[in-house]
Amino acid sequence: MGESSLSAAPPLLLRWQGLLAGWRVGTVGERLVPLAGLVLCALMAGLPLVSRAGLSLLILASGALWLLLALRRPARGIGAINAWILVILAVALVATGFSPVPSAAAKGLLKLVSYLGVYALMQEVLWAAPLWWDRIVASLLGGSLLTSVIGLRQLYADTSELAGWADPTSVAAGTVRIYSTLDNPNLLAGYLLPILPLALVAVLRWRQPARRLFALAALVLGLAALVLTYSRGAWMGLVAAAAVIVVLLAMQQTRRWPPLWRRLVPVLVLVGGVALLTVLVFQVEALRVRVLSLLAGRGDSSNNFRINVWLSALDMIQARPWLGIGPGNDAFNLIYPLYQQPRFNALSAYSIPLELAVEAGIPGLVAGIGLVLASLRRGVAVWRRNAAMALPAMGVLAVIAGLGVQGLTDTIFFRPEVQLTGWFCLATLSAADGSRPPAGAAARV
Repeated sequence: MGESSLSAAPPLLLRWQGLLAGWRVGTVGERLVPLAGLVLCALMAGLPLVSRAGLSLLILASGALWLLLALRRPARGIGAINAWILVILAVALVATGFSPVPSAAAKGLLKLVSYLGVYALMQEVLWAAPLWWDRIVASLLGGSLLTSVIGLRQLYADTSELAGWADPTSVAAGTVRIYSTLDNPNLLAGYLLPILPLALVAVLRWRQPARRLFALAALVLGLAALVLTYSRGAWMGLVAAAAVIVVLLAMQQTRRWPPLWRRLVPVLVLVGGVALLTVLVFQVEALRVRVLSLLAGRGDSSNNFRINVWLSALDMIQARPWLGIGPGNDAFNLIYPLYQQPRFNALSAYSIPLELAVEAGIPGLVAGIGLVLASLRRGVAVWRRNAAMALPAMGVLAVIAGLGVQGLTDTIFFRPEVQLTGWFCLATLSAADGSRPPAGAAARV
């Protein structure tokens, strides 16, 4: 892995890269980048459609392809984003070694490593041939478009199962919630949330009418499907992502305006957006019911459930604040019952910060925050200085904001359907520097 330019003395950790740089492997070796790009496109398009076994095979293939590519080119510097990722990996390794359930934690560690293999391959492909960014996004949009259509068609089928996702004791009882191919409305919303900003970027970035229409269809239908999941966390994440996009676009369009207007316009646009959102909430009953359920506290069964799980997660952190229980849901499922409150079973901490602290202690939480901050700094820098990647960087910043807000009250992010899109966004930033391979060494696409 590496996001900075080529250096004369690569870090010791990366000196194994390039060991096969002089090895002639014929046509197959020359086309490793296109092959890797196709595998990534298949993986990202199939996230909501392929079985877990199929996804596992594509993830393993991605890791193997990255290893081959890394052996065939010299190492680059690590960079801030990758440095924090390595810190996360090191903390997870230590947490696994000291876990009270090491076998279960080892499975979680292996899963993390496999996802990082996909991230590393994405970064390598985007660095070698940036045009694969648009192809991977097109694959993501294709999968999301089909998933959104399937979800919207559920509105015309038997709604008894859809309504079953609303707790009868909740203030939102009877709400019809679609879930498409993912069998869970919250997961469908989490899957669509990071894709929608990328779809908007594609609408703005792609010039051919057919491509732009395709991206617009994915954006509109995906937005409709996300709203109809009635996932409150995803709604809040969508508002956060939209706010980031609106502010950045307003700043971009007013760069040559007088200083006063440069400061006022983004604020006025945000105020107008808040006013519009307020009107929608008060005028649309379904939205009003779901928003009011956020204010019901323990009076809403979903809120009450999460509060009890959070309290148990805090007890787990207090018991093992520095080492955690080890990564992965298997370790969580074995340890959580020792701390859970009666009748409140859970598969996760339902909060990304709490989950990080439970799995890897305070060091894991600090490493996660460090990765987010480094990514935000990198995203802003790319948005300001790299004209070719300004729009993708804007989309990534919106994705980080959206997933961050949703992640405060849910851990859908850790599912591969969501997490791999997040890793793609980080790979976009870490690969978006000004350095490129020499023309003669560039991979043919």
